[in-house]
Amino acid sequence: MENRKKVAFYTLGCKLNFSETSTIARNLQDEGFDRVDFEEVADMYVINTCSVTENADKQFKQVVRKAMKLNDKAFVAAVGCYAQLKPEELASVDGVDLVLGATEKFKLNDYINDLSKNDMGEVHSCEIAEADFYVGSYSIGDRTRAFLKVQDGCDYKCTYCTIPLARGISRSDELQNVLKNAKEISAQNIKEIVLTGVNIGDYGKGEFGNKKHEHTFLELVQALDEVEGIERLRISSIEPNLLKNETIEFVSKSRTFVPHFHIPLQSGSNDILKLMKRRYLREVYTERVTKIREVMPHACIGVDVIVGFPGETDEHFLETYHFLNDLDISYLHVFTYSERDNTEAAEMEGVVPSNVRAKRSKMLRSLSVKKRRAFYESQLGTQRTVLFEGENKEGYIHGFTENYVKVKTPWNPELVNTLHQINLTKIDEDGSVRMEFASALV
Repeated sequence: MENRKKVAFYTLGCKLNFSETSTIARNLQDEGFDRVDFEEVADMYVINTCSVTENADKQFKQVVRKAMKLNDKAFVAAVGCYAQLKPEELASVDGVDLVLGATEKFKLNDYINDLSKNDMGEVHSCEIAEADFYVGSYSIGDRTRAFLKVQDGCDYKCTYCTIPLARGISRSDELQNVLKNAKEISAQNIKEIVLTGVNIGDYGKGEFGNKKHEHTFLELVQALDEVEGIERLRISSIEPNLLKNETIEFVSKSRTFVPHFHIPLQSGSNDILKLMKRRYLREVYTERVTKIREVMPHACIGVDVIVGFPGETDEHFLETYHFLNDLDISYLHVFTYSERDNTEAAEMEGVVPSNVRAKRSKMLRSLSVKKRRAFYESQLGTQRTVLFEGENKEGYIHGFTENYVKVKTPWNPELVNTLHQINLTKIDEDGSVRMEFASALV
């Protein structure tokens, strides 16, 4: 046992990256590595990168420096989206030994020999057209919930997005494999599974660019609802044009799927949606929200929106602002547009000055605070189920209700990873909701 090497992981970006990091970690553990926290001294540090966040290169360099401070002789590997898009850039960062693109990241063990440092980062990255196979993955052991990957890649051609370049075509896991992974997760006493992917509403497309859908997204949720031992299932993010009424209705009656939807809008102006090459207009978005409210009045609805896209005038922005202000939604994730190499939008006219982008972002973030507050207020006096998280934050334990209200109660380690019926009583100064147990603790 003395010879086992230690490996630590750092994940930048989305839930999908977290699920893939966990799978890579399990593969390395099977090959004789022990996983340790990133703050510990390790023989190898693996950084799973993201291309969506602004300053992706700056963030990456900071993480590499942190690893080198812990152990300047450690082997450093970069994987993930940014590693696919800008491999040479990452390889040139001082301390980086290996960069693996989209098809190679799950075969990390094949590319490491004796973990001795390289003079220059070694790159193994494919043409993205070769990323035509599917690797199923899920995260476990990090939280009270697991992220289960069901789909990868995207066939959409949104003008601002690099994800198709970083992850390739849309392809899905086989239904039986998703169910097998879900059963493995439930056997670990994890109470909640979050479905994740790049474009999960497109679920069902097979491997190798096969456009035929073997199963639909509705069939996926129906099958997962039958898996024994899972208390909660959550849909992470789904395109409005792919969120069908049948799915909304099924979730409203489902045993395990919770009333929480996260639906990207990106702009409330049809002119800008067309420039973005989104596959819907705002009227479709309104229909989806109306349908959810009709069958699940207490549902939580989150919205992604981008400000400062090329060509977005003050009028366009105010169209978005008023559209969201009038819409019965619960919170916003606001992204400030930033130029990405090799995207159509980067060449567009009508560039919005960065100070204007910042101002618009601030306005929408303020609107989000107002929306979340109004949603939380609408839930006061109701009875909900909460799943408690594992962290002691300043003497409190936090958790989320099925409809994504963040609650708090004095710290009690016995509550970690347990579900309880609670009454929502009042909103605290920090924005979370105080609660009372609806029945005595067992």
